[in-house]
Amino acid sequence: MNSRDKSQSATLPMAQSLPGDAVAGTANASAPLLGAGGRTISEAIVTRLVATFDGACILGTGFAAMHWRSASIDWHLEALVVLLGTVLGLNFLHLSGAHRFAQFSHLDSSLGRMLFGWLGTLAALFLAALLIEPISAADGSWIAAWFAGSVILLGAGRVALRRLMQRWADEGRLGERIAVVGAGPIAQHLLRNLNGTPATSNLRVVGVYDDEAETLPRRCMGHDILGRVDDLVSDVRRYGIDTVIVALPLGADHQLVETLNKLALTPVDVRLCPDAFGLQLGTVSVSHIGGHTFLNAIDRPLRDWRWIAKSIEDRLVAAGIVALISPLLLAIAVLIKLDSPGPVFFRQKRYGFNNQLIEVWKFRTMYHEQSDANAEQLTRRDDPRITRFGAFLRRTSLDELPQFLNVLRGDMSVVGPRPHATAAKAGTLLYQEAVKYYDARHRVKPGITGWAQVNGWRGETDTVEQIRKRVEHDLYYIEHWSIGFDLKIIFRTAFGGFTGRNAF
Repeated sequence: MNSRDKSQSATLPMAQSLPGDAVAGTANASAPLLGAGGRTISEAIVTRLVATFDGACILGTGFAAMHWRSASIDWHLEALVVLLGTVLGLNFLHLSGAHRFAQFSHLDSSLGRMLFGWLGTLAALFLAALLIEPISAADGSWIAAWFAGSVILLGAGRVALRRLMQRWADEGRLGERIAVVGAGPIAQHLLRNLNGTPATSNLRVVGVYDDEAETLPRRCMGHDILGRVDDLVSDVRRYGIDTVIVALPLGADHQLVETLNKLALTPVDVRLCPDAFGLQLGTVSVSHIGGHTFLNAIDRPLRDWRWIAKSIEDRLVAAGIVALISPLLLAIAVLIKLDSPGPVFFRQKRYGFNNQLIEVWKFRTMYHEQSDANAEQLTRRDDPRITRFGAFLRRTSLDELPQFLNVLRGDMSVVGPRPHATAAKAGTLLYQEAVKYYDARHRVKPGITGWAQVNGWRGETDTVEQIRKRVEHDLYYIEHWSIGFDLKIIFRTAFGGFTGRNAF
């Protein structure tokens, strides 16, 4: 057990909700671990975007065909036909399997299902014309142009998507990357069922991890045993592992709890493979991966559409604020140069998402020769290293404004746990040593402001209690994230929540 496991701990909420069925598959041998730069493509997002594209194509070509025949049509009637055709088209395309992720990489199947669904729509409209007299009066020439144009656009979309799928496959971004914890009978049974099963052809098992790895063979059911659970935690942070399946006996309480506590520090979905005891459990949240059922233990925050929504929110808010305050940024830069010699900006390595180091930008508030890049000595009241104008910037938190550039770059969010320097300490202990679950706050991008800051937990950390409270608030924010919650924090920050007696 390392030093952080022996230290004081914060309360770690373990959300047991959210995902329904997880899409899956597996390779027959351990897949190569890939760099974190290639995020696994979300099947849920791609399929919904394809459906949105299809709807836009059908609707757009319909109105374009109406405009082409504008002199001879009844606009109110024909617009009703287009809307009805769009609704029917999306439903028939869905029923024909044209929106199934697995067939996007097969051009013949993709085009065939699309054409079948679109012909079904045409047949349904003809049937509606027979039953509803006003629809039968619609001009057939523009409808023919509508259907022909839609087939061309929908087909071109499938061709482009096929090329995207090929590129994603070459980059190793297709297929859920899975790691298995345990090499005993439960894991062997699981891997035996996953190997070669058609339902799991899109899953990739990157390897097996077991705390007894040193005494085990190098492979388990054809998959490499890559190390202990601590090695898995490191690999999750370094590589693109999406899901960890814990295949340990549920009766081994201590080992199971230790494993889950370690994995709770990483941005990954954790699922339990039930043994005989697990199958007797009552109502639990489950996921289905490769045709097998697993108990949900830990959910990755901000996955799929939540991640998209958060990213859009960050870019829009940051771009709007930078445009609004650009004169203020210029004025502050000039005053910094007048106040003391040295650069305008101070850049510091801090921990970001998934424990990756990022370079955080701030306005320089200290004398250049006394700057502390590693934050080995935290700032205090009346700190002699801080310039006169720097003290004002710190009290008002204006020194944080350049971090909106970090948000635009994608390193940070507007709202999230504050990024801390690598050598930051609570008293004499590094933050990671002071709070057992400290690293769990890195499961999301760090923010310019956060729930801890607007509740007064900022400034000095002379005691373990101070950093523990920060972490508790950060974890609460992660587990309860919503756009509404972000807006609430932004509002409180704008009206003084990021200043006060602890701001210096």
